[in-house]
Amino acid sequence: MDAKIFFGSNEATKENFSERKSPYNGEVVSRAPICSEDDVHKALKIAKDAAKFAKKSTLAQRCAWLLDVAKKLGEQKEDIAKTITDEVGKPITYARIEVERCIETITLSAETMRTMHGETINTDAMASGKKTMAFFRRESVGVVVAITPFNFPLNLVAHKLGPALVAGNAVVLKPTPEAPLTAYKFAKLFIESEYAIPDALSVVYGDAEVGSALITSDIPRVISFTGSVPVGNIITKNAGIKKVGLELGGNAATFVEKSADLALAATKCALGAFVNSGQVCISLQRIYVQEDIYDDFAELMAHATKKLKVGSPYDDDTFMGPLIDDEACARAMGWVDSAIKEGAIPLLVPRVEGRIFHPCVMANVRDEMAIVCEEVFAPIVSLVKVSNFDDALERMNNSPYGLQFSIFTNDLSLMNRAIDELDAGGIVINDMPTLRFDIQPYGGVKLSGVGREGPRFAIEEMTEIKSIVIC
Repeated sequence: MDAKIFFGSNEATKENFSERKSPYNGEVVSRAPICSEDDVHKALKIAKDAAKFAKKSTLAQRCAWLLDVAKKLGEQKEDIAKTITDEVGKPITYARIEVERCIETITLSAETMRTMHGETINTDAMASGKKTMAFFRRESVGVVVAITPFNFPLNLVAHKLGPALVAGNAVVLKPTPEAPLTAYKFAKLFIESEYAIPDALSVVYGDAEVGSALITSDIPRVISFTGSVPVGNIITKNAGIKKVGLELGGNAATFVEKSADLALAATKCALGAFVNSGQVCISLQRIYVQEDIYDDFAELMAHATKKLKVGSPYDDDTFMGPLIDDEACARAMGWVDSAIKEGAIPLLVPRVEGRIFHPCVMANVRDEMAIVCEEVFAPIVSLVKVSNFDDALERMNNSPYGLQFSIFTNDLSLMNRAIDELDAGGIVINDMPTLRFDIQPYGGVKLSGVGREGPRFAIEEMTEIKSIVIC
């Protein structure tokens, strides 16, 4: 099936298409029009005009719009889930979970916006002031550009469209080239809704040329991007004076302390390291284990990993399917080979079948190895022996990334220290750092990004504060 461009509420196509092949079997599963800079400028102009009407729309209409989309998404759950599996190889069970999360994200956006408000200000609080009626309120910014990645091709789109549209903005979406049909089907639900604001959503497809035209235009007031650090750098340098929200890479780490439930920790760590084939910004990559329990934990970790079902993404019981493409597989094997040459020991034999890269647990890893310094974005996790929490703390924080960390411990004072001293946007206690609830604030520090997602926090990013004084 072909994805189509949305110039506002109107569908369009082009003579030239790009083909998307399944990461699992190589079959063509979708096609998308190849857009140009002119297409981008056309979509942005439509969005600029539509933003005037979106701003004047009632909150009741915008909330009804999102809730209608959530309802229709539930009715089409199986079709959308299969499209995700076709395009990015996500196991069907987890594709269904992504659809369910997307429904929740859209619903949360509507429910959150109903309670978003400003507040009154006491202008006579200081001697230089006087009594007035003063307050502030939140208003839409106008046009939001949303650029999304392949690993969650539905729910990460929802985390941008839901807050932006319910806040009264118009949006131009550039979805990942790896999942154009998923984005098209989702956008179509918005555009065909009886509550839709005309032309408030446009969709264009492409890579660097299209992305550059979007971010350098003077029309958008917010750029919301999820993706790699190099692209985030380019956006930051070229966007100009506008709000830029960046959800970038991570190098998630955890510390397993001797008082922890080791079996629980191993089970959680296996899930956190290998869910979605490790293609998650908060995928667990580094496990710092207290030396007293290192050998026991390594054995439990290997055992928990062996129990994970790897295979066809179309089987209900499959936990891990293929990586996104051949390049990702080659890069992952390069990480493993490099670490082995530097002295690391794989606890499971590294294996690749087609684009399925079997989960890999690496022991005897040292800090200077590239496999723990950079984001691998693959099903590889490294075990590093440490003497205590202070040792782990220094190593965990010694990273250019800071998205989410975790700690496994039953020591209350250690838990409090982890919360205070770990340098990341999110801290998880007694679970994997890969844990995320869509209602929570989500984002990182350092190279992991700028700004926060989650419906309430994204709405704040995608609105402006207007201050009013009545004398």
